[in-house]
Amino acid sequence: MIRFESVSKVYPDGTKAVDGLDLEAPSGRITVLVGPSGCGKTTTLRMVNRMIEPSSGRITIDGEDTAAMNAAQLRRGIGYVIQHAGLFPHRTVAANIATVPLLLGWDRGKARTRALELMERVGLDAGFAKRYPHQLSGGQQQRVGVARALAADPPVMLMDEPFSAVDPVVREQLQDEFLRLQGELGKTIVFVTHDIDEAIKLGDQVVVLRVGGIVAQAAPPASLLADPYDDFVADFVGRDRGYRALSFRAGVLRPSNEPTVQLGERATGTGWLLVVDERNRPVGWVEPERLTAPVGPGDLHRGGTVASVAGSLRAALDAALSSPSRRGVIVDEQGALLGTVRASEVLKVIEDPAEEAAG
Repeated sequence: MIRFESVSKVYPDGTKAVDGLDLEAPSGRITVLVGPSGCGKTTTLRMVNRMIEPSSGRITIDGEDTAAMNAAQLRRGIGYVIQHAGLFPHRTVAANIATVPLLLGWDRGKARTRALELMERVGLDAGFAKRYPHQLSGGQQQRVGVARALAADPPVMLMDEPFSAVDPVVREQLQDEFLRLQGELGKTIVFVTHDIDEAIKLGDQVVVLRVGGIVAQAAPPASLLADPYDDFVADFVGRDRGYRALSFRAGVLRPSNEPTVQLGERATGTGWLLVVDERNRPVGWVEPERLTAPVGPGDLHRGGTVASVAGSLRAALDAALSSPSRRGVIVDEQGALLGTVRASEVLKVIEDPAEEAAG
């Protein structure tokens, strides 16, 4: 556990970045700091590894006062991921990942083996090991940054807007990969972001800060959306918080049978027709009357119209609203078609508590 006890940071010019912060980041959980620009998010994060020294107060990790530790040793025991990855440009991917293990005295063979293991874990092919950062995409660089932070298996990780510099599609992929890794590793993580959607998706605990590093509310994401403490929190979370809260609700959906055509076959009829592959997995929609040949990949209308039956009501509602047919496609955990639902059917489940799944 990371504990802040009356922690303040005041700069020489009198600027008070953080004022009397009391906060706990639970062990094995992701605590996300979010708030407006200048609210002290990054300052708070960097005080944990003493990249910034607190002016007063105490920060402890598992009961040990960080001020009493050797600063260099403290930092080597904490994973640190920043925006743009912060990789050493003159070192290969493998060498970047092996940096901290080598500083800790690991032999080169063991450090390289660890680097290759982590590349696989974060979804990078071993063929990237000898490449340099400039030869990688932004998303690949961020994966290397996460791998480097994990290299010495630190119990604590600090992450300062690590995914904000990549495009939205890659960002979502990195978030999903990050959650998968956390599910396996169970690190104690403090994560800074300016994006409330990212905070809600990733955080076990979301801490909304006011300017001056003052906690406005600290709560699990579902509680934050359902019951913001005051108007400041409600405004920051956003007016569509009720819709986003559906991300934390599951429900019993009863998909209707949906006519389909297989990719490569001829489509008949009028209106939108769902296309599936040979394994009955939906791949898109077509309008048969517009086609003069068997259905090909170039004929498909795609885009966010599929939701898992085990997923949230938000995903199901969004699938229905995004579909050109206004029918959201529901699949099983293997991605095979179960049927479709309309937005009105999802709303009925949302509005009728008796329809909700027990958990």
